[in-house]
Formats: sequence, C-alpha cells, structure tokens
Amino acid sequence: MLELPGELRVVEVSADPRKTAVMVIDMQNDFIEEKGKLYVPRSENLIKPIKSILDKAREAGATIIYTQDWHHENDPEFEIWGEHALAGSWGAEIVEELKPKKGEFIVRKPSYDAFYGTPLEHILRYRGLESLVLTGVLANICVLHTAGSAAMRGYKLIVPIDCILALNDFDYALSLRQLSFIYKAKLTRSDLMRFG
Repeated sequence: MLELPGELRVVEVSADPRKTAVMVIDMQNDFIEEKGKLYVPRSENLIKPIKSILDKAREAGATIIYTQDWHHENDPEFEIWGEHALAGSWGAEIVEELKPKKGEFIVRKPSYDAFYGTPLEHILRYRGLESLVLTGVLANICVLHTAGSAAMRGYKLIVPIDCILALNDFDYALSLRQLSFIYKAKLTRSDLMRFG
C-alpha cells in the first residue's frame, strides 16, 4: 500500500449506529471481477475489509446503503469509459461476496455522484442519519463526487482507507487529500472502525 503523507493520518473511529450509514459504492461485477468491462486492478482486495465493516455495522444496527452505477443504452458516459454497468446486466450487479441483505438500501445512480438523480438524500433524511462511512470504487470518481455532495449537505464523513481504491497511487493519494482537507473526512482503516 502507498505510504501516505504525514498529514494524512488514520485514526480510530467510533460511530453511533443509529445516526450512521455505511455506503458501499459501486462494488459491481464490471469493476471488481477480472472479466468485467471496466475492471479495476486489485479491487478484489477491497472485499474483505468492506465485509468486515459491514459485519460490524449490521451487528450494531447501522443503516447499509449500496450504490449501483446504472446506465442505459447510448449513455453519454460511455463516450468517456465505454459501455459498462448496463441496467439489468451481470456487470451491473453487486459482487456476490457483498450482496445486500434484506432491508438494506440499493441506490441506482446514472452518474458519479450518488445524490444526483437518486433518492439517496431522502433515505438519509428520513432515517435521521448524520454520518456516512464511504467504501468502494473509484476513490477519485464516484467516492469523491459522492463525498463532495454529502459534505455540502452537512454530513460527517468517515473513510476507511483500505476500503477505497483508485486506478493508480497518485489518484488514490489525491483523493485522500481531498476527502480529509476539503471535506473534513476522518480517515481510518477497517480494523480501527467501531460502531457503538
């Protein structure tokens, strides 16, 4: 793993499960499986730490929200990335190891930001949530855009750094800098994350 600059320190975090949602961002076959259309190298390494966060969050009764990149034919985003996460396809499904459980939320999003064109804010407001634990891919795209929208809406952010990934070390480090410096996210690790 990349050695972080000194100012990007990880800390132990304890989150109130009644006021916290764990967001699993775009952990879908097209990104995580090697045969996926936009495979992110090493992304399968996120499964175990994200699962450990989910296990702790579920046991404590925290809200769990999954996002799915969800596109339709001829989506303008395909001009940038090529076709991926096509609605209803195998590639758009959440990876088997992290499948949502009954009662957990799935937010299908048309773009990078999970708030854009989705019911995410409604879910967070009616559940009375104040903090979001962000996990998934890609750190510098969907995670970062979602974090920005969340921060501007007043949500506190927690980012376990072993639960997000970018395509390269530069993008990963820049994402952590943006998350902590601009959006005031607490950086932690899955083993330092507690609910209670």
